[in-house]
Amino acid sequence: MSEQPPTPAPAAAGAPAAAGAPRAVGGPEPEPIRWFGTSWLNRDGGYWLRRVAVSVGALVATAAVVLLLRFGVEGIALSDNGTFVNGLMTVAIAICSMMSVRRTWKLLTEGKDQLTGWMAEDKSLGAVWLIGSAGALAAYFARSLVEAPGEAVQRASYQRAVARYEKRQAGRSGRPSGAPSRAKRKR
Repeated sequence: MSEQPPTPAPAAAGAPAAAGAPRAVGGPEPEPIRWFGTSWLNRDGGYWLRRVAVSVGALVATAAVVLLLRFGVEGIALSDNGTFVNGLMTVAIAICSMMSVRRTWKLLTEGKDQLTGWMAEDKSLGAVWLIGSAGALAAYFARSLVEAPGEAVQRASYQRAVARYEKRQAGRSGRPSGAPSRAKRKR
């Protein structure tokens, strides 16, 4: 890494200010994302290398979970319970994985606040999320190919915060203290 600070990219209309740009005291700060910190804001500071590492890591973890599930299904197949039980186990894993893919994708693109119904259940459907963890990891991998997982949610939240902050600053109209001006009373 060089000793010089990175040069900020020109901000597009509606885009958040660059990390290197001076920010007013009290302005909104971006929330960090796991493994990315706040590098997602300007996609600098090793962002692309981290994206590749997260993608590879999620793919390797998906393969490991699939291998574990395969061992579990083969163990049940070795117990000679019959083809019905083997088929039932395979269908259960497939359904749990599809549910986990749907929940994880919605979580990464829309945020935890948008999860409703069965997707919002963490404790009561914990076994489903555990069995379907291969699907969740696959969704995480797919999302990491597009952006840092959860970046869309954080970016939208940050842009709303910046817009609110700028609106408040514009509303002050030259009153640095932020206190409303008092008009003199006529006697």
